[in-house]
Amino acid sequence: MTIYKHTKIFSLLALLSLGASSCSDSYLDEKPYSNYDAGANDPSTIENQLIGLHYIYAQLWGMSGQQGFLSCWQIGMDITSAGSTQGVENPFYQYADLNSENGGVSYLWTKSYELINNANTIIKSAGEENPKAAAEARFFRAYAYNTLVTLWGDVPLLTESITVPTFNYSRTAVASIDAVIEEDLNFAVSNLPEVGSAATESRINKDMARQLAAEAFLRIGVRDASFFAKSEAMSTAIIDGAKYKLIETRYGDYLAEGGDYYRDMFRQGNMRRSEGNTEAIWTFEVELNREVNGGTIDNPQHRRIWQPGYHKWDGMVNADSLGGRGNGRLRLSNFMKYTVWRGLAGDIRNSNYNIRRTTNYNRPNFSTEIGIDAAGFRVAKDAGVRNVTIRTGDKVVPFRADSLEVWYPFPTKWGGYDPLDDFGYALVKDWPVMRFGETYLLRAEARLRQNNTAGAAADINVLRNRAFKNARTSSGNSTLGAVTAAQITLDFILDERARELIAEENRRMTLVRTGKLKERMVLNTDQGPANKITSGFQDFNTLLPIPLSEIQLNNKEGNALVQNPGYPK
Repeated sequence: MTIYKHTKIFSLLALLSLGASSCSDSYLDEKPYSNYDAGANDPSTIENQLIGLHYIYAQLWGMSGQQGFLSCWQIGMDITSAGSTQGVENPFYQYADLNSENGGVSYLWTKSYELINNANTIIKSAGEENPKAAAEARFFRAYAYNTLVTLWGDVPLLTESITVPTFNYSRTAVASIDAVIEEDLNFAVSNLPEVGSAATESRINKDMARQLAAEAFLRIGVRDASFFAKSEAMSTAIIDGAKYKLIETRYGDYLAEGGDYYRDMFRQGNMRRSEGNTEAIWTFEVELNREVNGGTIDNPQHRRIWQPGYHKWDGMVNADSLGGRGNGRLRLSNFMKYTVWRGLAGDIRNSNYNIRRTTNYNRPNFSTEIGIDAAGFRVAKDAGVRNVTIRTGDKVVPFRADSLEVWYPFPTKWGGYDPLDDFGYALVKDWPVMRFGETYLLRAEARLRQNNTAGAAADINVLRNRAFKNARTSSGNSTLGAVTAAQITLDFILDERARELIAEENRRMTLVRTGKLKERMVLNTDQGPANKITSGFQDFNTLLPIPLSEIQLNNKEGNALVQNPGYPK
């Protein structure tokens, strides 16, 4: 990659130093001030630079310039199909169009290296005198490199910051980069503060580093099986630390409303540890963000891609109870809507509060006459087999085509409504990034990889105990939903991840990491218009193309940046 500009994390102190020159004529000398100049080792400078890493993270996952960017990492998987797509995500399920000029590919690559370059600056400045700061920077460097090698394979390795145009990058083997990731995360675990002791809840602590390590070590373990035990140890340290507890009772700001304890975790005002969420490992604070001056970065699109466009119905208005306004960019696949829940009646994660399947007209004083066709869909008045009058409070009668973008079962985790933004352009809501529920899933996978299916089943059953708590009480069946060691396979765990982490995990990352992308994609058997169905996948599409601009700039003979196989050179 070519990094040719100063980083975006200029120190406040460095800028203030412009007014601190002496009375000599030397103040007329030109001297650029940035984080590379005087005071770079000052703790206050480094602290502001660390906040800059959080800013880049927010820019990465808060991008709205291409609204479909977040869909790139979910669409066309086993769990999701295309809805009203924006464009940048289309080649991630219509694979004949996936090439090195795709905007989603370029943006993730660029922001990952921006994180790495800025982290390198901080690591050098912090030195041995400020290991806590170096540890936070190393966390972000490991995060970025884990993303890159998972999705691209061999990539350029930078461990020093780049301040001048550079055009001779080549690819480094994944094993060498994994060694840096391991070193960074072990250092982070040793030197970061304990949960509750960081500057704010959103700043990086030991358990965030452990959770990232548990995931990264599972990927590395496919190449080096010794890492499966290391992954298990990282998850176990979080679990045995007794600082977290799965949410099993209702809490927080919405007790007067309908809901359940699983849903409560994802309501704004309930998401942080300080707000009662004992399951939160890393909740990225967006509303009134204390890490990023000014709060929300850009206008995050998480809600708009997952929520259907029910506002297009004449009898509906945007409402908090329905999660606000969406665009319907992603649709849950039939596999996710139905297959993964077979035999699991009573699972709270599939309640109508958590995967919304039905709704009612909510526009005040609404009343109109419509036609109903033989299949029960809405048509124009007098165009069906009978006419009916629909009113406020009646169950919605959808049009046949509504299932593509206007209404379909959808996860409610990103829902929220700001009455000052009825259009719903921005998501002013915290992001659930790491959660205790996933810790058990990571450990279950690590145990399975070590042939400890009994231990893996025990971890899954911790989640099942929470998921079926209410159903067990009402049915009198104390083992409802419980699993046995004989049931545990990698596919079983991936199904359970879908149930527990739908709309939270980067599903593409998970399926590529586990080597299951091609195999699991075919579980999505959705039918419909040809431009909504996954097609054209070839084995080489498992890895993404390196952005064309990087290939063109780093083309020095004998030290060129080589494209991934299968994509045009």
